[in-house]
Amino acid sequence: MSLQRFQMFIRGEVCDATNDARYDSMDPATASAWATFPDASAADVDIAVKAAEQAFYGKEWRSLTATARGKLLRKLGDLISENTELLAQLESQENGKLIRETRGQVGYLPEFFYYMAGLADKVEGETLPIDKPDMMAYTIREPIGVVAAIIPWNSPLYLTAIKVAPALAAGNTVVIKPSEHASASIIELAKLAQQAGFPAGVLNVVTGFGPTAGSALTSHPLVRHIAFTGGSATARHVVRASAENFAHLSLELGGKSPQIVFPDADIDSAVNGIVAGVFAASGQSCVAGSRLLIHESIYEEVVQKIADRAARIQIGNPKDAATEMGPMTTEAQLNIAEKLVATALEEGATLRHGGQRPELGDASLTGWYYQPTLLECPKPSDTLMQEEVFGPVAAAIPFKTEEEALALANDSRFGLAAGIWTRDLARAHRLCRDVRSGIIWVNTYRVVSAMAPIGGFGESGYGRECGIDAVLSYTEKKTVWINLSDTPMADPFVMR
Repeated sequence: MSLQRFQMFIRGEVCDATNDARYDSMDPATASAWATFPDASAADVDIAVKAAEQAFYGKEWRSLTATARGKLLRKLGDLISENTELLAQLESQENGKLIRETRGQVGYLPEFFYYMAGLADKVEGETLPIDKPDMMAYTIREPIGVVAAIIPWNSPLYLTAIKVAPALAAGNTVVIKPSEHASASIIELAKLAQQAGFPAGVLNVVTGFGPTAGSALTSHPLVRHIAFTGGSATARHVVRASAENFAHLSLELGGKSPQIVFPDADIDSAVNGIVAGVFAASGQSCVAGSRLLIHESIYEEVVQKIADRAARIQIGNPKDAATEMGPMTTEAQLNIAEKLVATALEEGATLRHGGQRPELGDASLTGWYYQPTLLECPKPSDTLMQEEVFGPVAAAIPFKTEEEALALANDSRFGLAAGIWTRDLARAHRLCRDVRSGIIWVNTYRVVSAMAPIGGFGESGYGRECGIDAVLSYTEKKTVWINLSDTPMADPFVMR
């Protein structure tokens, strides 16, 4: 079978790498190649960044009013809506996510562009009540310049939208480096941006690998802001690379998010929330609620219900509407999950369900599948309670009191998300105040909105995406002083 052939998107045109190098992308469901992509070099990255820089200072983009930029974003949202099926199919193909989830996610994606379109002309400066009667001072918020967006493979379109939409709303230009495992849908998004009317060079896509294309992009001297989503190990490389250009940074990293279940919770709802938090998307979510903290009085009941529901999860072809869990995106990630489960068992954990690769009835599904897995860990310091799996693996432990639950929840170097399951409103508010996480869901889990900021504490990164904070993070504040006096300046050696 011939492989689909994709090209990069630079300066409004599709193109190959300057050295014609290419690599194969693998189908996670079958572990076979399905497409080829250009393997960008540092020279290709340089071309893309310079195209973005030229577009940033070019008259066509710079002369647009903020309202006009908003209209372009709204048009792009409309085009995404019109092409939902194409984008959803590509994303499911390249990362193995369920087609019903990619359809839902892409179907909601226009809302991010509509929201940011509305904010484009709401970025305002301030008139300062300055303490010098012969002076006037005010501030202006201006776009930063070229933005580098580094996108992982688990939700490429969504994670691109929450970076690109606010960056464009603020008036910046962007170079996207998607994961080598999931680039197709991002290339199609860039083509839709051109169709919407964005000037050439405003949105560019380079494909390739982190050590070459990613490193060249994050350290490029013309890049002024780096928006990165991924693991903390790669983030450290990004931070070091940014020392070359002193670029602004926003980092949305991993997590080991707790889900805390109290005796007064709706048990069935909590179980569904836990399943959604750790087994949906095969656990490949930064906010995966994989640390289950369950009150001792309901511990066995809840653990058994989770195990029973995990046993009924339909594993199979992600393109099948009946499938509830597809493959993991990469073989390397599957190996990490297997290693961490093996370590947990060596440390004394009890396996309640899963822990191995499933046997599937379809002989063509030879890809990177793993059973939904639930373990009970004896100690909160156990490896599985502390390390991010990024796979369908949950670790459970009981607690006695609210104070103990809080201590367990905060016993992590991460702080991205948390789930709290209780009908006690006062308890919910106490924990929302005291749990160290950037996102907290009460009696629900894995809900997003363009209006709600996303970001974490600790090793889960810094900066916020979505909401008005996102647009402001892609701007720089300038202070302007106006002398209102006709009197000549006094002593030039004394600062006023």
